[in-house]
Amino acid sequence: MSGKYVFGKTVEMSYDKAIERATEALAKEGFGVLTEIDVAATLKKKLGKEMPPYKILGACNPQFAHRALEAEPQIGALLPCNVVVRVDAGGKTVVEVMDPRAVLQLVDRPEIAEIAGEVRSRLERALASL
Repeated sequence: MSGKYVFGKTVEMSYDKAIERATEALAKEGFGVLTEIDVAATLKKKLGKEMPPYKILGACNPQFAHRALEAEPQIGALLPCNVVVRVDAGGKTVVEVMDPRAVLQLVDRPEIAEIAGEVRSRLERALASL
């Protein structure tokens, strides 16, 4: 599955296992998870709204982040790469990744486009390993 700004897939594992495996797969590609946002828990607490499990993992590869920040200091507003692990309406676990090429094309610089392509390749490999 893919769209204008995301690519992903449905995985045959539990939500918790998908978070664990996604974190491990990202680490193998040089990404650390800097943040975890439990969207379902936040909406329940702040709005009293129920929704299926939904977590955003803020993934960062320090080498690529450093290169991008050196080329374009303002690019930090577009980082990190978000990885969503959620349960869909049918009860299936879905892992979706922000497409860095879609987001970083906003910068419109060849060196950033090159970094975005390299980051996307690593994220694709991580997703494929799930």
